[in-house]
Amino acid sequence: MAIPDRRASTLALAHALSAAEHGLPVIPLSATKLPALRSPHRDEDRPSSCRGACGLPGHGVHDATTDPAAVRTLFAAAPWATGYGIACGRAPHHLIGIDLDIDATGRYDSVTALQQLALHHLFTIPPTVTVLTPSGGRHIWLSGPPGVAVPNSAGRLAPGIDIRGTGGYLVGPGSATTHGTYRLVPGTGTLPPAPCPRALLQLLRPRAPTRRHHSHPDDRGRGLIRFVLAATEGQRNTRLFWAACRAYEHGFGDNLANALTEAAIRTGLPEHEARATIASAARLTSPHCEPPR
Repeated sequence: MAIPDRRASTLALAHALSAAEHGLPVIPLSATKLPALRSPHRDEDRPSSCRGACGLPGHGVHDATTDPAAVRTLFAAAPWATGYGIACGRAPHHLIGIDLDIDATGRYDSVTALQQLALHHLFTIPPTVTVLTPSGGRHIWLSGPPGVAVPNSAGRLAPGIDIRGTGGYLVGPGSATTHGTYRLVPGTGTLPPAPCPRALLQLLRPRAPTRRHHSHPDDRGRGLIRFVLAATEGQRNTRLFWAACRAYEHGFGDNLANALTEAAIRTGLPEHEARATIASAARLTSPHCEPPR
């Protein structure tokens, strides 16, 4: 268990309470940006599909709440939390997060890609809450209409553009992570999440299901395995969790689970820990998603 950073934890709680006051459901996050509370079902023989019905905390984004007393209880159970996540797709804002990554190698430009999508599909991003990430990326907050479930996705719109929708979460501004602090873009903190443009919403809506067979990992699967194999000490669990989430979000998590486990073992992660991490990713990833880094 991590040693609590009391100042960071106190600030995270304060920011989380402020967000909850504005109708944003929150959960505590660790410095790795993962949910701070471990699953109460982690020692069970079979992966659990519980979304919090057991009444215990530790169900990731399903714990998210706007109730101040409940927020304090969650943070009291995770004194090592240094940040907070904001659940997307939940009333009243039905938040949709446009996550623009920065690629230091220059292989893609997510900002330009979003501008090209806007030109091609005739929409503009209205003034709205925008958060700067430690890597130089941006989270653009938009609100969706009630009753419309926007799936999470990674790179489906364009390389470097991830979508945080129903079942996902955004790292809240003021959160401290191992790579730095998330901060509001000046002048956007007083804005409400702007309505998602209709043309953009159409791009984000779930596609009609298609039958796909994955007897072997496809190119994306091989890329996720390489991502896990490249993990160094201190990154192994986080990388495995991220890769497993992407696999389940894209619909081939079960097919890739053994290969991901073997890759994690090669990096030095114990098999039981690797399988528990993959099971957690399966549990916390919305089952209807096509695909909080």
